[in-house]
Amino acid sequence: MHIPDGFLSAEVWIPATVVSTAALALSVRKSNKLFLDKSIPRIGIISAFIFAAQMINFPVAGGTSGHLLGASLAVALLGPWLASVSLSLVLIIQCLLFQDGGVTALGANIFNMAFVGVFSAYFVQKLFTKNSKLSSTGILISSWFSIVVASFICSLELGFSNLAPFNIVVPAMLIIHSIIGVGEAIITLPVYMTVKKIIPDFELMNKSKD
Repeated sequence: MHIPDGFLSAEVWIPATVVSTAALALSVRKSNKLFLDKSIPRIGIISAFIFAAQMINFPVAGGTSGHLLGASLAVALLGPWLASVSLSLVLIIQCLLFQDGGVTALGANIFNMAFVGVFSAYFVQKLFTKNSKLSSTGILISSWFSIVVASFICSLELGFSNLAPFNIVVPAMLIIHSIIGVGEAIITLPVYMTVKKIIPDFELMNKSKD
């Protein structure tokens, strides 16, 4: 889902960059209200895990591969605003230091994964959260849903850039990422449960406010 340079038209990547910049500024401002002394190292742990996980690709179908997005995990443990900041930092480092995703497409990649992915996961998790406890079902569904929604927005960007017709790029992206989403869910749930078992108070989601 990391879009490289040359795939998006200026009419797409420029507005995406503007929107992502504004959204990241809002996330940073919201996150400042949530910082505790223990927040910074925990954000670092989650960011490092997501960074490492996104560098590992697994085969899907037709020669394609996928990787963990990490939006659902980050939301479950950090809340949506901190999760958006965390994923944005991961994507910026991957782009600038490892050329994973294009510089011109960075705004679109941040928008797709750090905001669409994060907040789609967040809204699903809210439906499955009772008495500040997030159910395993919520983790599984939000993991899958965040991948599919983010890929749908990505496919629209590619379509509007005339890279491929909508009737080809949208179904192709959704089918492939529906499979990737299953892998995301299978990986995310045990990681979340393990972190919660080792550090019971890690979850900060119920501290974040819209």
